Parts: sequence; structure tokens; C-alpha cells
Amino acid sequence: MTQDATFEDGREAPLNLGGLDAEDLKVISSLAQDAVFPITEMTWRAADRRFAVLLNRFRWEDADAAKARNRTVERVQSLLVIDQVLNVASQGIDRSDKDTILSLLSVTFEPGADGAGYVVLTLAGDGAIRLEVEALDVSLRDVTRPYLAPSKKVPDHPL
Repeated sequence: MTQDATFEDGREAPLNLGGLDAEDLKVISSLAQDAVFPITEMTWRAADRRFAVLLNRFRWEDADAAKARNRTVERVQSLLVIDQVLNVASQGIDRSDKDTILSLLSVTFEPGADGAGYVVLTLAGDGAIRLEVEALDVSLRDVTRPYLAPSKKVPDHPL
């Protein structure tokens, strides 16, 4: 007797997602929610019009399978990149304190004229980073192997 393969039987592969519209960004935001990162892991290269953050992302896509298999939940380092950035502003962040650890709550898009607008990274503790973009061009790519989440707990995920 044969049995059809299930989603859980699939091989685990690193995420490599791109977002060019608000609907794509919702998916990226939900996967990046509750990521943590040192303030020193953000960079804006004005000449390249690129803003990037190296995140320690909770693996939401694996949380249910981990629970079902009685495994510890995982995190993975991921690179969140926003291209076509014209300007960067922040609020509620002390960029001089190099020991600050930030927690990402959401990534949203505020549309403007002709495809331009603002990508907003909302952080825990009333902080935010607002990126003026010529066009929405965001990617999320895992860059390390998953590792056991130090807390061994699933963050609250309201979505």
C-alpha cells in the first residue's frame, strides 16, 4: 500500500522570499515577526539605496511541526533587505547604545504616489524605522542553519 506525501514530509529548505506589493509584504512580515537583532546589525548604504538587517528570526513555518513532533522550536538568522531606499528615519531608538537589542513586531507599507511610499519596521517598545522607498522591493532570506530557540518557547503570535 502506498501513501501520498504530506507537507510535513517535505525537506526543510531555507526561506528566500521577495515582496513587490503590500500582499507579499504581509507574508514577509508574518515570518519576520518577533525577530530580534542587535542595533549594530542594521545598515543603510545610501549609494546602493539598500537597507539591510540581520535578524534572528523565529521559524514560524516550523512551529506547528516542532510541536507535533515534540521538538524544541527554532530560530534562524535571516537577512531582511529593502531596496530602492531614498531616506531612513527612526524614532524611539538610541542608536548610540551599541548593546541595544531590538525586537521586530511588523513590516508594513504606506503607499505614496506612483508606487513610492514608506516601509515601516515597527519595533517593540514604541520604536520604529521608516524607510522612504521609490518602489516596494523587499526580500527575506535565511542565511544560516536553524538553531534551537534559546527560550525554547513560541512567542505570542497574534496573527
